Amino acid sequence: MFDEDDLIPISALQHYLFCVRQCALIHLEQAWSENRLTAEGRIMHERTHEEVSESRGAVRIERGVALRSLKLGLVGKADVVEFHRTEKGSWQPFPVEYKRGRPKIEDWDRVQLCAQALCLEEMLGVTIPHGAIFYGLPRRREMVNFDATLRAKTQQAATAVRNLLERGTTPEPEYRKRCDNCSMVDLCLPKVIGRKRSAVKYLHKETRSE
Repeated sequence: MFDEDDLIPISALQHYLFCVRQCALIHLEQAWSENRLTAEGRIMHERTHEEVSESRGAVRIERGVALRSLKLGLVGKADVVEFHRTEKGSWQPFPVEYKRGRPKIEDWDRVQLCAQALCLEEMLGVTIPHGAIFYGLPRRREMVNFDATLRAKTQQAATAVRNLLERGTTPEPEYRKRCDNCSMVDLCLPKVIGRKRSAVKYLHKETRSE
């Protein structure tokens, strides 16, 4: 079990799986830069959180729900948690995460949503089998099953982020195509720093060989 002061943001798991260096820049060096894509995503989240709670028949909708897991050491906020009334009269939580872009092959967003579910399970003492991610460009939901594989990947990501922050060292950049759309690209400088590192390693290798 972790103390309140040792909790790490749920969002850091998504940042870590997308790019370890990005995660370190944001959560270790407290650096941040915004571009059009992140601004649109931020506005979407703000609008979602500002909407009032509501009920639609057998579904109760809560927005901006505070989350915490002392077992995993996580803290954050769910965009939306739907509570569906079951046949037994209880309420089944169903977390929904909002993203401005398109569905992804990688599990970055699914891990973030699964972490929210794990927090809710611990807080409410229930089992949550699935949730959804609403993507803004196709404007549709992607159902996410919280199976054993995704749960294990989420727990591993939480441990990896914690280890990264405890080491206190930002990894060197490695340019990839996804860097071009990253809001942190001007702070990270993957092409510039990466090339310098490569040149130094090359010259060092050639010097040793001679």
